[in-house]
Amino acid sequence: MGKVNEWEQAEPGVKRKIFNPGETIMMMEVRFEEGAEGYLHSHPHEQLSYCLEGQFEFVVNGETTILSQGETIFIPSGAEHGCRALKPSRLLDSFTPLRLDLLGRN
Repeated sequence: MGKVNEWEQAEPGVKRKIFNPGETIMMMEVRFEEGAEGYLHSHPHEQLSYCLEGQFEFVVNGETTILSQGETIFIPSGAEHGCRALKPSRLLDSFTPLRLDLLGRN
């Protein structure tokens, strides 16, 4: 964790690259192999995810949404969420405030 601007394995079939953060906002690109999952979790940060490529099935607080290339999804603070790639896919995730856990600063 905390490797800014380098690809790292996040979960099986999932790689991420965290970009240099601002003071209160950050972004990362996440690449998924088909069928790979971002497991259910929650955090106190607001999150916006933009589908760069492919298609995902997102679950946010028990509600399922299909997210396709060019679409965004908002994940509120504290919401339990996860996703599964329906084909090889890429997301651009942004968070506010900073995810200190991902930046290795917690």
